Amino acid sequence: MNSESVLQQILSSEGDRLGFIFQAIFIALFLFSIFYGQKFQIWMMLKNVEVGLNRIKRMRDNARQAILDLLRRFNNDPGLESAIDRLLEYFWIPPTSIDPFGIVGKIDHLLNIRERRFRWELKSIAPNVDDSRLRNIENLIEIGISLDQIYRVMRHYYLLGKKTMSLFLIYQAEALMPTVLQEAEALTDAIKAFSTGQPIGDGVGSLVAARFMYGAEKKPISEDTVMAEVEFEGRKLIVVKALGPGGNVGKPGEAVEKILDGGRIAAIVMVDAALKLEGEEVGEVAEGVGAAIGGIGVDKFKIEEAAKKFNVPLYAIVVKESMSDALSTMKWDIYVGVEKAINRIKRLIREKTNVGDTLILVGVGNTIGIGQ
Repeated sequence: MNSESVLQQILSSEGDRLGFIFQAIFIALFLFSIFYGQKFQIWMMLKNVEVGLNRIKRMRDNARQAILDLLRRFNNDPGLESAIDRLLEYFWIPPTSIDPFGIVGKIDHLLNIRERRFRWELKSIAPNVDDSRLRNIENLIEIGISLDQIYRVMRHYYLLGKKTMSLFLIYQAEALMPTVLQEAEALTDAIKAFSTGQPIGDGVGSLVAARFMYGAEKKPISEDTVMAEVEFEGRKLIVVKALGPGGNVGKPGEAVEKILDGGRIAAIVMVDAALKLEGEEVGEVAEGVGAAIGGIGVDKFKIEEAAKKFNVPLYAIVVKESMSDALSTMKWDIYVGVEKAINRIKRLIREKTNVGDTLILVGVGNTIGIGQ
């Protein structure tokens, strides 16, 4: 037997041996996927949810610490931590919707009670805080409450999925985690702004209103809400915004109702921030009709009802931004959007109203860091 044939025989036997090894590995992996594949998938998804949950917990804890650090400037009482933890678990129970008639009034009543109770609790913790700073602290605690609720809900589904090993339950928790983390990160971005009293992206409507009412006499029109009468190219413009520079959103619904009851109005123009879609530019301005206002819907309902009752056209101008932009310190792109919105409003007034008309301009949004 020559050397070439010996070499071919050796290579052939080596190839058979490698083929057998690869085949054995494939069979082993196939059997593993049959008997343990789902368990391995569940374990991987649980780890992903756990990583996200730990991130949310750190955000929640950081928000709690920021609230404590801020309140310790006004109160060094040893029981401060327990008082803050009590506030972070504060909740409200929405009214029953079995009979929907009158539900908006019930929601409004409960939210007013909650707000008054909440502010009383804060005043008892920090009695020497001025009203403007008190509103900022209130907003900061609302952020803490939101992060705490997000953490508790996601922890619930994580532990329930781990306990039952339900693939569909764990899959839903993992699928929701990126969106939930995005919301939690946006809330975390707001901590610095509310701690320092800086304007946020959600304040675009208030900033637009403040620009129109600059130099005019401001009068209270409803709780935490002011108005001013200004002249624009022969029209009387009644401008409404939340009371600043504390973190207020005011009650624009009540304000619009009162103004409409007091005289003939040619139009209502509302300006607010709007959540942009992916691919849209921050600070992009859009125009439409309807009540441009977010929240739980009480003020939106009041404005729509009043506009319908008095047959007043309702126009909307919005500045687009992401959730993170809305809750964090106002960016330059958003400020540029404010300038664009002002120009749009002026054009709208010229096109849709006549000289001598009276109209309402409502600047919607959190007015933190924005004076009158």
